[in-house]
Amino acid sequence: MLGMLGQKNRILGLDIGSSEVKALELQKAGDGYAITGYASSKVNSPDEVKLAIKEIIRKGGFKTKRVVTSVSGRSVIVRYVTMLQMSREDLQSAIRYEADKYIPFEVEEVVLDCQILEENVGKGEGDQPEMKVLLVAVKRTLIDEHVLLLKECGLQPAIIDVDAFALGNAFELRTINTHREKEYEDKVIALVDIGANKTNINIIKGRTSYFTREIYLAGNDFTEAIARRLGIDEGEAETLKQDVRDRVGEIEECILPTLDDLGNEIQLSFDYFENQFDKQVDEVYISGGSAKLPGLARTFEGAFDKPIIFWDPLENLEVRSDKVDEKQLRAKSNQLAVAVGLASRLRGL
Repeated sequence: MLGMLGQKNRILGLDIGSSEVKALELQKAGDGYAITGYASSKVNSPDEVKLAIKEIIRKGGFKTKRVVTSVSGRSVIVRYVTMLQMSREDLQSAIRYEADKYIPFEVEEVVLDCQILEENVGKGEGDQPEMKVLLVAVKRTLIDEHVLLLKECGLQPAIIDVDAFALGNAFELRTINTHREKEYEDKVIALVDIGANKTNINIIKGRTSYFTREIYLAGNDFTEAIARRLGIDEGEAETLKQDVRDRVGEIEECILPTLDDLGNEIQLSFDYFENQFDKQVDEVYISGGSAKLPGLARTFEGAFDKPIIFWDPLENLEVRSDKVDEKQLRAKSNQLAVAVGLASRLRGL
């Protein structure tokens, strides 16, 4: 019985990235949460993912098998749509009939979810009030493959989330942990997470997501730019990217065109959001493995004309150092936003 209670107070956030798998165990601790386990493993190809997860479970010493993980990519469709105003119950029924207008798949092929964002946003047909709705559709085959993978690794899937929403949940947990909910209640925050093969954007106000996008320009593109410019192999370029030492100016010069391209894509996202919702992005929060590249802050500040803030998803989270290598954990903190956001779903379980 005690073992079951321990399991219910914990969850494993499993971030399955394209180059690394990261797992973070969170436990309820009084009024807050504590990190009671962490492990990561590099992956070089999709074939290695299952082995990487099993390796993480072996070395992580986690006390729970319950896991929250996420999906991303072109089989995940997120749309912000306007519909005639109705109750939440009616929306659940109506969305299946409405969804085929907004998604490129057959409705029978997807798992659907939706959430009301704003009510009374205008007038529709017959002067009926309208509302803004968040619609998420994920190919059923992707969910099935994900669940099967987890079960084959001996895990118990509790929730399958979306990467960009996990990013928002991590930021929300940080505002709660730092007692700054009021400060962010009316601010529009753009969360930008620069991973290995994609950059995730989630624009939030308070606890609500208003815009998400995946940009397929990220860490690997910076590595390729360094390798190409310096005439070295990508393994050496990756090492140099992670530890520039006394070559800051040289590396910045190598990656500046790619940084400009990424900044332009992010700015296009901000323009689209601001036109759609008539709201301005107030601040940009950066995370991810390539967050601290030389020149990134200056390039982005110039491109967006907005404050650029590098944030720590672990801020004010208790770390049980008897169970976790805290030094290793802190060294990776800027890369853990998705894992923290997934584990933060413990609050609703």
